[in-house]
Amino acid sequence: MTAGSLALTCLQTAPRLGDVGASAADLADAIAEARRAGADLVVTPELSCSGYFLRDLVPEVAVAEDGPELLGLARAAGDQWALVGAVVESPDHLFHNAAVLVGRGRARVVHRKVYLPTYGLFDERRYLAAGDRFEVVDLAGRDGETWRLGLCICEDLWHPSAPWLLSLQRMDLLVCPAASPGRGMEPGDGGLGSAASVQAMTRTYAELLTCFLVYCNRVGVEDGVSFWGGSRVLGPDGALLAGPLADDRGQLTAALERGHLRRARIAYPLLRDERPGVVRATLRRLRGGAGPPG
Repeated sequence: MTAGSLALTCLQTAPRLGDVGASAADLADAIAEARRAGADLVVTPELSCSGYFLRDLVPEVAVAEDGPELLGLARAAGDQWALVGAVVESPDHLFHNAAVLVGRGRARVVHRKVYLPTYGLFDERRYLAAGDRFEVVDLAGRDGETWRLGLCICEDLWHPSAPWLLSLQRMDLLVCPAASPGRGMEPGDGGLGSAASVQAMTRTYAELLTCFLVYCNRVGVEDGVSFWGGSRVLGPDGALLAGPLADDRGQLTAALERGHLRRARIAYPLLRDERPGVVRATLRRLRGGAGPPG
Protein backbone atom coordinates (compact mmCIF):
# COMPACT_ATOMS: atom_id res chain seq x y z
CA MET A 1 0.00 0.00 0.00
CA THR A 2 1.16 3.53 -0.78
CA ALA A 3 1.19 6.35 1.77
CA GLY A 4 -2.26 7.78 2.31
CA SER A 5 -3.96 4.45 1.56
CA LEU A 6 -6.34 2.30 3.58
CA ALA A 7 -6.74 -1.38 2.72
CA LEU A 8 -10.38 -2.23 3.41
CA THR A 9 -12.04 -5.65 3.63
CA CYS A 10 -15.81 -6.03 3.90
CA LEU A 11 -17.04 -9.41 5.20
CA GLN A 12 -20.55 -10.40 4.14
CA THR A 13 -21.45 -12.97 6.82
CA ALA A 14 -24.40 -14.98 8.10
CA PRO A 15 -24.33 -14.81 11.92
CA ARG A 16 -25.78 -17.65 14.01
CA LEU A 17 -28.91 -16.35 15.71
CA GLY A 18 -28.47 -16.15 19.47
CA ASP A 19 -25.09 -17.93 19.49
CA VAL A 20 -22.47 -15.33 20.32
CA GLY A 21 -19.73 -17.87 20.93
CA ALA A 22 -20.03 -19.52 17.51
CA SER A 23 -20.62 -16.26 15.64
CA ALA A 24 -17.63 -14.58 17.31
CA ALA A 25 -15.43 -17.60 16.56
CA ASP A 26 -16.41 -17.44 12.88
CA LEU A 27 -15.66 -13.71 12.84
CA ALA A 28 -12.31 -14.15 14.57
CA ASP A 29 -11.15 -16.61 11.91
CA ALA A 30 -12.30 -14.36 9.05
CA ILE A 31 -10.82 -11.20 10.62
CA ALA A 32 -7.47 -12.88 11.27
CA GLU A 33 -7.36 -14.14 7.68
CA ALA A 34 -8.15 -10.67 6.30
CA ARG A 35 -5.45 -9.14 8.51
CA ARG A 36 -2.88 -11.64 7.26
CA ALA A 37 -3.90 -10.71 3.71
CA GLY A 38 -3.05 -7.08 4.42
CA ALA A 39 -6.31 -5.44 5.55
CA ASP A 40 -5.99 -2.27 7.63
CA LEU A 41 -9.72 -2.24 8.42
CA VAL A 42 -12.19 -5.14 8.35
CA VAL A 43 -15.91 -4.26 8.35
CA THR A 44 -18.64 -6.73 9.34
CA PRO A 45 -22.46 -6.45 9.24
CA GLU A 46 -24.87 -5.17 11.87
CA LEU A 47 -25.10 -7.51 14.89
CA SER A 48 -22.53 -9.79 13.31
CA CYS A 49 -21.84 -11.35 16.73
CA SER A 50 -25.41 -12.43 17.47
CA GLY A 51 -27.84 -12.37 14.55
CA TYR A 52 -30.66 -9.88 14.13
CA PHE A 53 -34.16 -11.11 15.12
CA LEU A 54 -33.22 -11.56 18.78
CA ARG A 55 -36.31 -10.30 20.60
CA ASP A 56 -36.28 -11.78 24.14
CA LEU A 57 -32.74 -13.11 23.57
CA VAL A 58 -31.30 -9.58 23.79
CA PRO A 59 -30.18 -9.79 27.46
CA GLU A 60 -28.73 -13.27 26.88
CA VAL A 61 -26.53 -12.27 23.94
CA ALA A 62 -25.45 -8.88 25.30
CA VAL A 63 -21.73 -8.37 25.84
CA ALA A 64 -19.69 -5.84 27.80
CA GLU A 65 -17.36 -3.42 26.04
CA ASP A 66 -14.42 -4.96 27.94
CA GLY A 67 -15.81 -8.50 27.88
CA PRO A 68 -14.02 -11.62 26.63
CA GLU A 69 -15.99 -11.87 23.38
CA LEU A 70 -14.94 -8.47 22.06
CA LEU A 71 -11.40 -8.69 23.42
CA GLY A 72 -11.06 -12.03 21.65
CA LEU A 73 -11.97 -10.32 18.39
CA ALA A 74 -9.44 -7.58 19.19
CA ARG A 75 -6.76 -10.27 19.43
CA ALA A 76 -7.83 -11.62 16.04
CA ALA A 77 -7.44 -8.12 14.54
CA GLY A 78 -3.91 -7.92 15.94
CA ASP A 79 -2.26 -4.58 15.21
CA GLN A 80 -4.99 -3.61 12.73
CA TRP A 81 -8.69 -2.82 13.17
CA ALA A 82 -12.08 -4.45 12.71
CA LEU A 83 -15.62 -3.14 13.12
CA VAL A 84 -18.02 -5.71 14.55
CA GLY A 85 -21.69 -5.56 15.47
CA ALA A 86 -22.98 -6.60 18.88
CA VAL A 87 -25.62 -5.99 21.51
CA VAL A 88 -23.64 -4.09 24.15
CA GLU A 89 -24.88 -3.76 27.71
CA SER A 90 -24.27 -0.47 29.49
CA PRO A 91 -23.28 -0.22 33.18
CA ASP A 92 -26.90 0.72 33.99
CA HIS A 93 -28.18 -2.35 32.07
CA LEU A 94 -29.42 -0.75 28.90
CA PHE A 95 -28.93 -2.74 25.70
CA HIS A 96 -27.69 -1.08 22.53
CA ASN A 97 -27.32 -2.24 18.94
CA ALA A 98 -23.71 -1.12 18.61
CA ALA A 99 -20.73 -0.94 16.28
CA VAL A 100 -17.52 -1.81 18.11
CA LEU A 101 -14.00 -1.02 16.90
CA VAL A 102 -11.64 -3.80 17.96
CA GLY A 103 -7.87 -4.12 17.55
CA ARG A 104 -4.53 -3.37 19.16
CA GLY A 105 -5.60 -5.12 22.35
CA ARG A 106 -8.80 -3.20 23.03
CA ALA A 107 -12.46 -2.82 22.13
CA ARG A 108 -14.33 0.48 21.91
CA VAL A 109 -18.00 1.15 21.20
CA VAL A 110 -17.92 3.79 18.48
CA HIS A 111 -21.62 4.04 17.64
CA ARG A 112 -24.93 3.10 19.21
CA LYS A 113 -27.74 2.87 16.67
CA VAL A 114 -29.88 6.01 16.91
CA TYR A 115 -32.88 5.15 14.74
CA LEU A 116 -34.47 1.88 15.89
CA PRO A 117 -37.01 0.68 13.29
CA THR A 118 -40.30 -0.43 14.81
CA TYR A 119 -42.59 -1.06 11.85
CA GLY A 120 -43.32 -3.92 9.48
CA LEU A 121 -40.83 -6.72 10.18
CA PHE A 122 -38.94 -4.66 12.74
CA ASP A 123 -39.42 -4.38 16.51
CA GLU A 124 -36.13 -2.95 17.79
CA ARG A 125 -37.46 -0.22 20.06
CA ARG A 126 -39.25 -2.80 22.20
CA TYR A 127 -35.98 -4.49 23.18
CA LEU A 128 -33.19 -1.95 22.65
CA ALA A 129 -32.23 1.54 23.82
CA ALA A 130 -31.48 4.21 21.22
CA GLY A 131 -28.19 6.03 20.87
CA ASP A 132 -28.18 9.81 20.97
CA ARG A 133 -25.30 11.05 18.81
CA PHE A 134 -23.41 10.83 15.55
CA GLU A 135 -19.67 11.30 16.02
CA VAL A 136 -16.69 10.52 13.83
CA VAL A 137 -13.86 8.35 15.12
CA ASP A 138 -10.21 8.73 14.18
CA LEU A 139 -8.59 5.58 12.84
CA ALA A 140 -4.80 5.34 12.67
CA GLY A 141 -3.62 3.51 9.56
CA ARG A 142 -0.43 1.48 9.40
CA ASP A 143 1.34 4.28 7.51
CA GLY A 144 0.54 6.83 10.24
CA GLU A 145 -2.28 8.45 8.23
CA THR A 146 -5.43 9.23 10.20
CA TRP A 147 -8.79 8.41 8.63
CA ARG A 148 -12.00 9.87 10.04
CA LEU A 149 -14.78 7.29 10.10
CA GLY A 150 -18.50 8.02 10.39
CA LEU A 151 -20.88 5.26 11.42
CA CYS A 152 -24.53 4.71 10.48
CA ILE A 153 -26.08 1.36 11.43
CA CYS A 154 -28.67 0.27 8.83
CA GLU A 155 -31.80 2.37 9.58
CA ASP A 156 -29.61 5.37 10.50
CA LEU A 157 -28.68 5.66 6.81
CA TRP A 158 -32.33 6.22 5.87
CA HIS A 159 -32.32 9.53 7.78
CA PRO A 160 -30.38 12.12 5.71
CA SER A 161 -29.46 14.23 8.74
CA ALA A 162 -27.25 11.41 10.06
CA PRO A 163 -24.61 11.25 7.28
CA TRP A 164 -24.82 15.03 6.88
CA LEU A 165 -23.96 15.58 10.57
CA LEU A 166 -21.01 13.24 10.17
CA SER A 167 -19.84 15.14 7.08
CA LEU A 168 -19.67 18.36 9.13
CA GLN A 169 -17.07 16.58 11.29
CA ARG A 170 -14.70 16.07 8.31
CA MET A 171 -15.62 12.45 7.69
CA ASP A 172 -13.44 10.60 5.15
CA LEU A 173 -15.25 7.24 5.15
CA LEU A 174 -18.91 6.51 5.90
CA VAL A 175 -19.38 2.93 7.15
CA CYS A 176 -22.84 1.38 7.24
CA PRO A 177 -23.10 -2.10 8.78
CA ALA A 178 -26.54 -3.49 7.96
CA ALA A 179 -28.93 -6.36 8.56
CA SER A 180 -31.32 -5.52 5.75
CA PRO A 181 -33.91 -8.13 4.74
CA GLY A 182 -35.26 -8.23 1.22
CA ARG A 183 -38.46 -6.18 1.00
CA GLY A 184 -40.68 -5.24 -1.93
CA MET A 185 -40.19 -5.93 -5.60
CA GLU A 186 -39.21 -3.46 -8.26
CA PRO A 187 -41.52 -3.50 -11.29
CA GLY A 188 -40.05 -4.58 -14.59
CA ASP A 189 -36.79 -6.33 -13.71
CA GLY A 190 -38.15 -8.09 -10.63
CA GLY A 191 -35.42 -6.77 -8.34
CA LEU A 192 -35.80 -6.04 -4.65
CA GLY A 193 -37.08 -2.58 -3.79
CA SER A 194 -34.85 -2.44 -0.69
CA ALA A 195 -31.79 -3.18 -2.86
CA ALA A 196 -32.70 -0.44 -5.33
CA SER A 197 -33.15 2.05 -2.48
CA VAL A 198 -29.76 1.21 -0.99
CA GLN A 199 -28.10 1.54 -4.40
CA ALA A 200 -29.58 5.02 -4.81
CA MET A 201 -28.81 6.15 -1.26
CA THR A 202 -25.23 4.97 -1.15
CA ARG A 203 -24.31 6.58 -4.45
CA THR A 204 -26.05 9.83 -3.49
CA TYR A 205 -24.39 10.08 -0.10
CA ALA A 206 -20.91 9.22 -1.41
CA GLU A 207 -21.17 11.80 -4.18
CA LEU A 208 -22.84 14.65 -2.29
CA LEU A 209 -20.69 14.24 0.83
CA THR A 210 -17.55 13.48 -1.24
CA CYS A 211 -16.55 10.58 1.00
CA PHE A 212 -15.75 6.91 0.63
CA LEU A 213 -18.65 4.69 1.62
CA VAL A 214 -18.84 1.02 2.58
CA TYR A 215 -22.19 -0.70 2.92
CA CYS A 216 -21.76 -4.10 4.60
CA ASN A 217 -24.97 -6.12 4.70
CA ARG A 218 -25.46 -9.66 5.98
CA VAL A 219 -26.93 -12.75 4.34
CA GLY A 220 -28.72 -15.88 5.53
CA VAL A 221 -32.23 -16.60 6.82
CA GLU A 222 -33.79 -15.97 10.24
CA ASP A 223 -37.39 -16.82 11.13
CA GLY A 224 -38.15 -17.30 7.44
CA VAL A 225 -36.79 -13.86 6.52
CA SER A 226 -33.94 -13.64 4.00
CA PHE A 227 -31.16 -11.04 4.06
CA TRP A 228 -30.08 -9.95 0.61
CA GLY A 229 -26.42 -8.98 0.96
CA GLY A 230 -25.44 -6.50 -1.74
CA SER A 231 -22.35 -5.22 0.11
CA ARG A 232 -20.42 -2.57 -1.81
CA VAL A 233 -17.68 0.07 -1.61
CA LEU A 234 -18.01 3.45 -3.34
CA GLY A 235 -15.59 6.27 -4.01
CA PRO A 236 -16.07 9.97 -3.15
CA ASP A 237 -17.33 10.60 -6.69
CA GLY A 238 -20.11 8.01 -6.28
CA ALA A 239 -18.36 5.44 -8.47
CA LEU A 240 -18.49 1.78 -7.47
CA LEU A 241 -15.06 0.55 -6.31
CA ALA A 242 -16.03 -3.00 -5.32
CA GLY A 243 -19.20 -5.10 -5.39
CA PRO A 244 -22.03 -5.40 -5.06
CA LEU A 245 -21.92 -8.93 -3.72
CA ALA A 246 -24.79 -11.35 -4.34
CA ASP A 247 -26.92 -12.93 -1.60
CA ASP A 248 -24.34 -15.38 -0.26
CA ARG A 249 -21.32 -15.23 2.04
CA GLY A 250 -18.33 -13.46 0.57
CA GLN A 251 -15.95 -10.56 0.92
CA LEU A 252 -14.85 -7.42 -0.85
CA THR A 253 -11.49 -5.70 -0.80
CA ALA A 254 -10.70 -2.15 -1.85
CA ALA A 255 -7.75 0.22 -1.58
CA LEU A 256 -8.95 3.66 -0.49
CA GLU A 257 -6.59 6.39 -1.66
CA ARG A 258 -6.33 9.79 -0.03
CA GLY A 259 -5.59 11.27 -3.46
CA HIS A 260 -9.00 10.10 -4.71
CA LEU A 261 -10.64 12.00 -1.85
CA ARG A 262 -8.64 15.14 -2.67
CA ARG A 263 -9.53 15.08 -6.36
CA ALA A 264 -13.25 14.68 -5.64
CA ARG A 265 -13.31 17.55 -3.15
CA ILE A 266 -11.47 19.86 -5.51
CA ALA A 267 -13.86 19.03 -8.35
CA TYR A 268 -16.97 19.29 -6.15
CA PRO A 269 -16.34 21.66 -3.20
CA LEU A 270 -19.76 20.90 -1.71
CA LEU A 271 -18.51 20.55 1.88
CA ARG A 272 -16.69 23.88 1.62
CA ASP A 273 -19.92 25.59 0.61
CA GLU A 274 -22.19 24.05 3.28
CA ARG A 275 -23.90 26.60 5.56
CA PRO A 276 -24.78 24.89 8.86
CA GLY A 277 -25.61 28.30 10.32
CA VAL A 278 -28.64 28.46 8.02
CA VAL A 279 -29.75 25.07 9.36
CA ARG A 280 -29.35 26.21 12.97
CA ALA A 281 -31.32 29.39 12.34
CA THR A 282 -34.10 27.49 10.57
CA LEU A 283 -34.37 25.01 13.43
CA ARG A 284 -34.63 27.88 15.93
CA ARG A 285 -37.38 29.42 13.83
CA LEU A 286 -39.25 26.15 13.61
CA ARG A 287 -39.07 25.83 17.38
CA GLY A 288 -40.44 29.32 17.75
CA GLY A 289 -37.06 31.01 18.24
CA ALA A 290 -36.06 34.46 17.09
CA GLY A 291 -34.92 35.59 13.70
CA PRO A 292 -35.09 34.36 10.11
CA PRO A 293 -32.34 32.19 8.59
CA GLY A 294 -29.22 34.19 7.90
